Amino acid sequence: MSLIFSLYRKAYAGLSPSTWLLAVVLLINRSGAMAIPFMTVYLTQKLHFSVQQAGIVMACFGMGAICGSFIGGRLSDRIGFYPVQFWSLLMQGLIFLVLGQMETLPQFCVCIFVLSCVGDTFRPANVAATAYYSSVENRTRSYSLNRLASNLGWSVGPALGGILAGYSYHLLFWVDGLTCIIAVTVMRFLLPPVKTKPQVKATPECAVEPGAPSVYKDWIYIAFISLITIFTTGFLQLSTMVPLYLKSVVHMEEAHIGMLMGLNGLIVAFIEMVLVYKLEGKMHSLQYITRGVLLAGLGYLSFNLLPPVAAAGLLFILMFTIGEMLSIPFMNSFFVHRSGEHNRGQYAGLYTMAFSISSICAPTLGSYMVGRFGFSAWWYCTAALCMSTGAGFYFLYKKVLANSMTTVVHEHS
Repeated sequence: MSLIFSLYRKAYAGLSPSTWLLAVVLLINRSGAMAIPFMTVYLTQKLHFSVQQAGIVMACFGMGAICGSFIGGRLSDRIGFYPVQFWSLLMQGLIFLVLGQMETLPQFCVCIFVLSCVGDTFRPANVAATAYYSSVENRTRSYSLNRLASNLGWSVGPALGGILAGYSYHLLFWVDGLTCIIAVTVMRFLLPPVKTKPQVKATPECAVEPGAPSVYKDWIYIAFISLITIFTTGFLQLSTMVPLYLKSVVHMEEAHIGMLMGLNGLIVAFIEMVLVYKLEGKMHSLQYITRGVLLAGLGYLSFNLLPPVAAAGLLFILMFTIGEMLSIPFMNSFFVHRSGEHNRGQYAGLYTMAFSISSICAPTLGSYMVGRFGFSAWWYCTAALCMSTGAGFYFLYKKVLANSMTTVVHEHS
């Protein structure tokens, strides 16, 4: 036990107080995230929207997330990550209160688009802030701490939201809005404002893997983002088609499905920081990413290779979660290493946009494929999505390695 305790202490040691406070802000914010998970239920059951109308509302939410990621990245480079985070959280809290008063489809579409756009400007700014508050040696662990805070918050938010929804759905909007305001208050008083001046020169870590002055001229990073978009379209099936498969094909009870999905968050919460601590710096980030996405693909493939029993669901969660822990933290690390202080917001913006695009593609493509061809065909497709991106990340690693070798040769000559 003392060895385990020592390992955990080392995994969390060395992170700056600002990094911890940033994680606390994220935890508070995500703990109040309860309106969006229940949005389709609220729209169809309380406002009597059709399923198609609810889908339109959520599509507007996704489009707002894409716009917000782009805007947040640009603003972070222009005015700094601190004011972007501050105004994003504050305005998001106020808009949630307004959203709860909307009743018609046009009202909801406009309001939820604005909400998502404003809310998602926070994400690239938060990523840039994490890079600023961390050192090169513990940057990947700093991102893992943020993921831990986010996962813990998401496990609390929907659970509390389910209880509050039993009393009144309007409480969800009020609590969601107020937690945003509480989070921004904590940030303002405990995490002093930072005035960051964009540096035209690249950071030391960027010199190892030189990116371009503009993110749109960095073709390696554009390829990286394209691969992430494809992978996360498969990755996000965990929260869309997998629960439906477990219910309709494996015939698991809702409570057991929830426990199985919750196991993913628990494993990430208890193991990821230690895993990253042991692995960080021992191989290139793209090597870990390659292994992670391949393992996630094998997880989806196991649904077709094993009989539809609960054990298959458990094996999938274990393989998928290990793949997630090997890939997502090191994706953050890769893009930070390619960026400099002057353009990190742009890099973060494109990175978060990839997830926003996938959040639209994943349920749309998944529901279409399952409805037309069935789960078995879709699991083969999802496994192919993950494994093909694994091959893509491997070739990207070879390209980065070749570029680094060329740079070294030129410097010595």
